[in-house]
Amino acid sequence: MSIASICLFCGSRPGADPAHAALAEAFGALLAARGVTLVYGGGAIGMMGLAARAAMAAGGRVVGVIPRFLMTEEIAQHGLAELIVVETLHERKAAMHARADAIVALPGSIGTLDELMEALTWRELGLHEKPIWLLGAKDYWRPLVTLLRHIADEGFAPPNLFELVDPLAGLDDLAARLGGAA
Repeated sequence: MSIASICLFCGSRPGADPAHAALAEAFGALLAARGVTLVYGGGAIGMMGLAARAAMAAGGRVVGVIPRFLMTEEIAQHGLAELIVVETLHERKAAMHARADAIVALPGSIGTLDELMEALTWRELGLHEKPIWLLGAKDYWRPLVTLLRHIADEGFAPPNLFELVDPLAGLDDLAARLGGAA
């Protein structure tokens, strides 16, 4: 499968550890270097703003999708190739998903988890086959992968639930999936 665009779910805050912000910036730059369009939540703040600005600074194409009511709270990013304004969070997720060939989750809070869980649910139900990659500094996603295994072990999900997401050790792993080194 050729990856021309990636949907990014991540935090509207930069996080307490500067390693997370650095990862967001390096992620954006990597996508630009590979010619992969970044599709994200359209905000200028936090991890999402860092990734978008890094991609744009490196000459990448960035598409934002933002609900009208968040345009001031998340401060819509200027200079995007395209900014799509929707009315609801549901429309945002659907529009981001429709425009992407793969999904990456960087560190974030409950909004990131909501977006990720919906994409994971859709994949479990067979509504898409897009790769879902987890990427976080300092093994950020390990507790989630452990939880997914626990849910499956307890019989509430198929045994392969945790295999529907691919936790990546770093940007080199993502680069390899895109074809090449970081």
